[in-house]
Amino acid sequence: MRDLLRLLALMRPHTGWMLLGLLASLATLVANVGLLTVSGWFIAAMAVAGASGAPINYYTPAALIRAFAILRSAGRYVERLVTHDATFRLLASLRVWLFEHLEPLAPAGLQRERSGDLLSRIRADIDTLENLYVRMLIPVAVAVLGVAAAVAFLAVFDGGLALLTLAGLLLAGVALPLGIQRLSARASAERVTRAAALRTALIDGVQGMGELAVYGQAPTQARLVDGLSTDWVAAQRRLAELQGLSQALTGLLANLTLWGGLILMVPLVTSGALDGPGLAMLALFLLACFEAVAPLPQAFQLLGGTLVAARRLFAIVDARPAVIEPEAPSPVPDGFALVLDGVSLRYGPDRPRALRDISLRLGPGEALALVGPTGSGKTSLVNLLLRFWDYESGSAQLGGQELRLFRGSELRRHIAVASQDSHLFNTSIRENLLLAAPDAKDEALRQACELAQVHAFIADLPDGYDTQLGEAGVRLSGGQARRLAIARALLRNAPILILDEPTEGLDPTTANALMRAVREAMSDRSLLVITHRAADLAAMARIVFLEQGAIIDQGTHRHMSQHCLPYRRLVERLGDAASAAGTIEPRRDPPCRV
Repeated sequence: MRDLLRLLALMRPHTGWMLLGLLASLATLVANVGLLTVSGWFIAAMAVAGASGAPINYYTPAALIRAFAILRSAGRYVERLVTHDATFRLLASLRVWLFEHLEPLAPAGLQRERSGDLLSRIRADIDTLENLYVRMLIPVAVAVLGVAAAVAFLAVFDGGLALLTLAGLLLAGVALPLGIQRLSARASAERVTRAAALRTALIDGVQGMGELAVYGQAPTQARLVDGLSTDWVAAQRRLAELQGLSQALTGLLANLTLWGGLILMVPLVTSGALDGPGLAMLALFLLACFEAVAPLPQAFQLLGGTLVAARRLFAIVDARPAVIEPEAPSPVPDGFALVLDGVSLRYGPDRPRALRDISLRLGPGEALALVGPTGSGKTSLVNLLLRFWDYESGSAQLGGQELRLFRGSELRRHIAVASQDSHLFNTSIRENLLLAAPDAKDEALRQACELAQVHAFIADLPDGYDTQLGEAGVRLSGGQARRLAIARALLRNAPILILDEPTEGLDPTTANALMRAVREAMSDRSLLVITHRAADLAAMARIVFLEQGAIIDQGTHRHMSQHCLPYRRLVERLGDAASAAGTIEPRRDPPCRV
């Protein structure tokens, strides 16, 4: 019930449209019942008049029949138009609502979520919620109002007939739906969960198709998809069987009620309280009344799946963000110097520290390189600076203000990042660049791409900056995609620029030109580069070597090469470029300073 109330609260902004859809549905029901009832009376009355020669008012019932026919057609059209418009408005607002709750969770709070499952929640689970309005709320409200009106109408003729009809409608509209709901609860829930698992498996299979083929695991993935498909189809089949059963039972109850009503109406005819045409009218009215409750079994059948989809969404919405945004407005930094003093970070209370007592300073005009083996804490340090993760202890400041005082969006306005896995969207090169600066002119785009050494490549494309990149930039090579991500970061024109392995996959000439252009562009701003390329390290003013989340040593490339054995070994393993430049002396190295 709590989940249902939360869903209804989300629908409140669309109450007007929803009520209009209810009125259109109710008008359609009245038109259908009225058309069948008046037509039955009119045909019977015409037959009686023809047999007896008695006069009959032809025009009034004929006009009513035409009016009900027009109202039914118009009502059905307006009902579909309004209810679907209200549903689409609701689904659009729900997707925005979910995205607004997802954004504060990223990336820390979503690391354990699979991308396919998140996509399923955003798309399929929210689509499932359309059942709540169109196939549940509307039918229930129409049934309640329609049954009340029908019983009141029949009570005018005979109380026993009204009670009999009420009993039949309650069996078809309450007892039968509740029974169907109980029988279909498991299948309805499995349809949602199996569909989500199937989408996740399909997305994983498509994204990892190359690896599956290389390691010969494509048949295994195919069997997984086949098993999930079988389970999903079985749930669908079970629901279809129950839906067919409910329709059959509804028809049976309607006919039993009709026969019972005829038994009660015959004495009324013999006593003169009801004439022949009146008997035909009430008999057809009894049948038509069940149209009000006919959708209810399916509505209750869908309830289980709708609530499961709602719980999957609420599980995301109710998750606590790893970083709590401050309630007060973000402070104004006094400059853009980054200062870390004894900062530690861990990814969970039961996890080891990813960063331990980190102290460093990066001021305007400085270029700093982070280097260290995989898992040493380089990415963790960047996550801390971007407020993707909160630090456990110590102090981290930007312009003299603690990072915890900044809202994430405000802090990230001052920091541009080109990470190793920067995402390129399935749109044009221009649109991908404009993510960083929506108002940037073509000249600014060109300058950023020239700095990133990618303008010449773009200019040679038939569509230039309007070239479509495909999903995740699939039409670009790794080096081209990396340089485009760097151009996007440069276009941000932020006071702090962070580059993660910017020259990976580039030839030496292009890599040297790229780093030289970046250093010149950031000469009066802060530059932090994560790299293992010796030529890049040799050009950096200061190098910080991380190992197991702690700073082992820091200094110039020459200093680190002479005094830090892990750094020297790392550079030698990556290539002998630094040695060829004469920066590493052939002697026994002392350990790093702690």
